[in-house]
Amino acid sequence: MIGGNNITELDMARNLDLTSLRSFVAIVDAGGVTRAAGLMNLTQSAVSMQIKRLEEGLGLGLFSRTARKLALTAEGEQLLGYARRMLELNDEALARLTADDFTGEIRLGVPHDIVFPAIPGILKRLASDYPRLRVTLDSGFTRRLKEGFARGESDLIVTTEDQPGEGAERLAERELVWIGAPEGIAWQRRPLRLAFEEACIFRPRAIAALDAAGIPWEMGFSGQSEHVMETTTAADLAVTVRMRGGVPPGCEVIEAGNALPGLGATSICLYDAGIQKGAVTERLKNELRMAYGCCE
Repeated sequence: MIGGNNITELDMARNLDLTSLRSFVAIVDAGGVTRAAGLMNLTQSAVSMQIKRLEEGLGLGLFSRTARKLALTAEGEQLLGYARRMLELNDEALARLTADDFTGEIRLGVPHDIVFPAIPGILKRLASDYPRLRVTLDSGFTRRLKEGFARGESDLIVTTEDQPGEGAERLAERELVWIGAPEGIAWQRRPLRLAFEEACIFRPRAIAALDAAGIPWEMGFSGQSEHVMETTTAADLAVTVRMRGGVPPGCEVIEAGNALPGLGATSICLYDAGIQKGAVTERLKNELRMAYGCCE
């Protein structure tokens, strides 16, 4: 019982037929059944039958046939607005779910240290708007991503690098900072113990800056696992380098004045292989520009 009226299972199962609604709207727009049938490439009798079924299903008359010119009844005028909205939503859904522009795969590469927090939100929005699109994410160090990009393994990559390469679109420039454990003392020890993955592009810059400042150092932790580097740094066993704004959990920027040398800045760049074209690729590129370019 809703609003004092009984709603039966039959009432709940009734649906408006979109094909009949399309004929109904066409008749209104064309000004008559004959012209609407021609525009829809149907026979006049087929269109008339659809309107008859629509009226019978509703139990209402939609057109006034007393005058020489076909006119809508009050109920017909009310239905017209609903019909237009329903057809528009139907056509939008079909276009979104079946158009070739919204299918296929885009291969995206992003350095592991800037995946969060931007990329999960971007991928979630794309999946919601383009359910037939598949974005394959590869995350690693810039050096490996660029090597794979050169071999055609990615369609788009984001990089962090000192000198943008050919074809790069510079999205932002970020300061490099020393990081260590909260309230840690590893940065005060000499030789300064470092934790860098072997392929990290910040490693040679950090070493060069320490050598130029005359600060002794040792590579306390190395290897091919960035998680190990972050863990040992968070444990106050060493220090490492990150972009400001990209400090991993359990670590913080070492704000120690001139105790450690400045490292300058690095660029965040976007590369497009030009393989995937269209509105979806441009949408993804714009999302990346907004995520990384707005936080300089």
